[in-house]
Amino acid sequence: MAKKLFEINPHLDRRALAEEFAANSRVQIRDVLTEETAQEIRAVLASATPWGIAAQAGIANPPGPQSLRANDVATTGGRARIQELATASFRAVGTGDYGFLYGHYPMVEGYLGKWNEDGPHDILLEYLNTPEFLSLAAEVTGETGLVKADGNATLFGPQNFLAFHIDSHVAEGWRVAYVLNMTIDEWKPDWGGYLNFFNEDGDIVQGFRPRFNSLNLFTVPQPHSVGFVPQFAPVGRYAISGWLRDR
Repeated sequence: MAKKLFEINPHLDRRALAEEFAANSRVQIRDVLTEETAQEIRAVLASATPWGIAAQAGIANPPGPQSLRANDVATTGGRARIQELATASFRAVGTGDYGFLYGHYPMVEGYLGKWNEDGPHDILLEYLNTPEFLSLAAEVTGETGLVKADGNATLFGPQNFLAFHIDSHVAEGWRVAYVLNMTIDEWKPDWGGYLNFFNEDGDIVQGFRPRFNSLNLFTVPQPHSVGFVPQFAPVGRYAISGWLRDR
């Protein structure tokens, strides 16, 4: 076990990162954590996370976002439900509607519900809410009113995706979205799963490869998606993602 589960790389060029963010409203910080703690977090996500499923099939149609916990998906009925959710989400996006499908562990819900009290996911969420992490985000983004972070562990495996959307929940305190990537080494471009950003014409203007030990930061609202992961891709696009908030 590492002495720490989360330690920011002390050698980051924060001024250069802030300049890039100011120019583009987004940045990918590579080698954001020390190598030791990054490896430890990836081990938690790869081997010690009870993965459930998050899915949605359309905006207007009930029941909206769906979440199944790990013990739900392990049953015969749960596996059938996953197939139903996958089919519905594919159909929705195929008709131009919104949808998503990916593995997840809701860290805030788990923390509040004491699913594994003082376990590694609770500790990670607490680290994301330390002054050290929030001040890094504030220094890079210029958002000085950030007071807390929420978080979800996510796993985009084969046939997973997050369709085009803008994260318009500014009234709820969302200021900056973040993705802490802990993927397998050398994630290949053909495996999809890129964080893509779009202009008003629907063209991709920038795509962030899911690199191990990298932190994506971007202001919201901003049009983006996570690209479809094809059937032949390996399991391993691990991340912790969420929003940095001012309330």
